[in-house]
Amino acid sequence: MNGDTRSEALSLLRQFTEAPGPPGHEDSVRSLFHHLLAGRQDHRFECDRLGSMVCRRSGDPENGPNVLVTAHLDEVGFLVQSVAASGLLPFVPLGGWWPHTLLSQRVAVLTRSGNRVLGVIGSTPPHFLPEDARPRLLPIDAMFIDVGARDAAQATGEFGIRPGDPVVPVASFEQLQDPDLLLAKAFDNRSGIALLTQCLLRRSAKALPYQLLGAATVQEEIGLRGARTAARLVQPDLALVLEGPPADDTVGLSPSQVQGALGMGVQIRVSDPSALMNRRLVDFCIETAQETGVPHQIAVRRSGGTDAGAFHIHDAGVPCVVLGVPARYIHSHNSIIHLADYLAALQLLEAILDRLTPDRIASFTRFLT
Repeated sequence: MNGDTRSEALSLLRQFTEAPGPPGHEDSVRSLFHHLLAGRQDHRFECDRLGSMVCRRSGDPENGPNVLVTAHLDEVGFLVQSVAASGLLPFVPLGGWWPHTLLSQRVAVLTRSGNRVLGVIGSTPPHFLPEDARPRLLPIDAMFIDVGARDAAQATGEFGIRPGDPVVPVASFEQLQDPDLLLAKAFDNRSGIALLTQCLLRRSAKALPYQLLGAATVQEEIGLRGARTAARLVQPDLALVLEGPPADDTVGLSPSQVQGALGMGVQIRVSDPSALMNRRLVDFCIETAQETGVPHQIAVRRSGGTDAGAFHIHDAGVPCVVLGVPARYIHSHNSIIHLADYLAALQLLEAILDRLTPDRIASFTRFLT
């Protein structure tokens, strides 16, 4: 892919990863998605009542099959649980966090008035605990957020913090010494949202024999909730789910177990505990990658889940596949992806869309012969 595609990818990844958007509070990310696409006259938008946004192309055949390309907007985050008399903030997680990653990390509390209150995650210092009372893994409910308030009155009055305010990690988008290695928060799943956006921008004027829809879903990290409501809005006949899955190319696994290595291409997921992907669709994606020379990896996961878990059992069933950009250290303040994997995912996604026809889409679920 050319330099313009690479530059656009870097810009989108920067904008999306630096936008805050924990589950239920995806407004900034959704607004960015809408802003980037709304200038196109052939795009129409609607939202379900949870906040998932669907982008439709006005030139597509209305009676053709509905092909959905989808990614979730939200990132893992927190909610302020209460404001202690000391001004410290107990908090609850939104999504899956490993407590090892949290202590001494910066976060921002997003207040209802629009303030962004910087803080740090703390706990009782180990210096004040007997050695035999120091837990090997401190639970989240033993942590708090310190925003520098002298007491509860300052935290709630001057700072405007209230229970229920969302909290997000604070981390900037950076290129590492190797500029193709990118460091940021929320590549799960801002890499997917960037892919969705870039794909829709690049396909805006291309005629297709089906209805192409893009869905940016909410609340994936707390139970695939937005996918359930978006499926009712879209009624897809096929779903391509874009994700930021965990890379597995660090220590602890043998080379034969690695199915998500950085720099080795887009990950095509066959299954995970939430969904067994449509095998014919998976084979079609793998064949397309092979025939177009797109680097790819095939994943069978023992854990985890994606919005495919909700989409594939919608109504009478929807053939699904997950295309992923592997990311090291997801669900933390700092994760790493390889730009080549992102571009491979974009290339494969476009090749799949070019090769789909109404008959091929029907063939994925033609079980009577």
